[in-house]
Amino acid sequence: MSTRNNLQRRLLLKTFAATSALGVSGLALAQAGAAKAPRVLRIGYQKGWLSILKARGTLEKRLAPLGASVSWTEFTAGPVQLEALNVGSIDFGDVGEAPPIFAQAAGAPLVYVGSSNPRPKLEAVVVPKDSPIRSVADLKGKKIAFNKGSNVQYLIVKLLEKHGLKYSDVQPVFLPPADARAAFERGAVDAWAIWDPFLAAAQKTLGARVLADGTGVVSNRWYFFSSREFATHNTDLLRIALEEIDKIDRWVEKNKPAAAQELSRILGLDQAITELWISRTTFGVVPVKGDVLAEQQAIADAFFDLKLIPRSLNLRHAAPVSLN
Repeated sequence: MSTRNNLQRRLLLKTFAATSALGVSGLALAQAGAAKAPRVLRIGYQKGWLSILKARGTLEKRLAPLGASVSWTEFTAGPVQLEALNVGSIDFGDVGEAPPIFAQAAGAPLVYVGSSNPRPKLEAVVVPKDSPIRSVADLKGKKIAFNKGSNVQYLIVKLLEKHGLKYSDVQPVFLPPADARAAFERGAVDAWAIWDPFLAAAQKTLGARVLADGTGVVSNRWYFFSSREFATHNTDLLRIALEEIDKIDRWVEKNKPAAAQELSRILGLDQAITELWISRTTFGVVPVKGDVLAEQQAIADAFFDLKLIPRSLNLRHAAPVSLN
């Protein structure tokens, strides 16, 4: 009886050992498969340098050796782009300075991974060419169209402040760019706050007159963002993406006529529009360090004071993940 029990015990131990080995082997295979699973960098972008990067396909070539691919989704403005990040539809994108503040106030898990140099001339308040409005002070009581939650909303706040007016002194009309242009054309609004290339298009095709741009008022940086989860596990992809964007940026700086022609073709805009846009652009992708985050913190504080966002923000929570 004892011999039979010993035999059964040995058989059970062998069976357990074999099963455990298979389990460990299966887990190892699953982990190896996961490690080798293809990665996708899902980019949300607006009309601009990323349009050139997409058209050239150079980012795809850089990422291919890493087993990674790229998908692209175009957006008309920053707020909807960041909504896409919040619901997990994109991993990376470019956006103006104000939309991230509204997104963070709504709980979006974004981090800043890069920034342009200041570009204050790329946004402005325009009026019809024959408008009696001659200064920012003349905007008191007037209807101003702009995209809610966009970079130009902060431009309006700071321009009014500089000229002794309050945000409550004007009548905001929240419209996306296409609808705002239509309202501007038919005279339904008195002024329009807008960014390039829509700004250049309004100047060239509507004869819109620039009342004031962001010079001396706002930095108007362009930010590159991701989610903390994606950035933490894909620093290599984000670093390469920023390198390729900076290459495009530097190329445009040194080849403005050719860049205007290429942008004109890609975006279907008259070359005179892209030439004007590029002529007032500053170039270069820079890291998001303390001084840049301080600029964003100032925007967040201003929006909270005006009750444009529901809570105060501490942007240390959006501090960038190191891409080194």
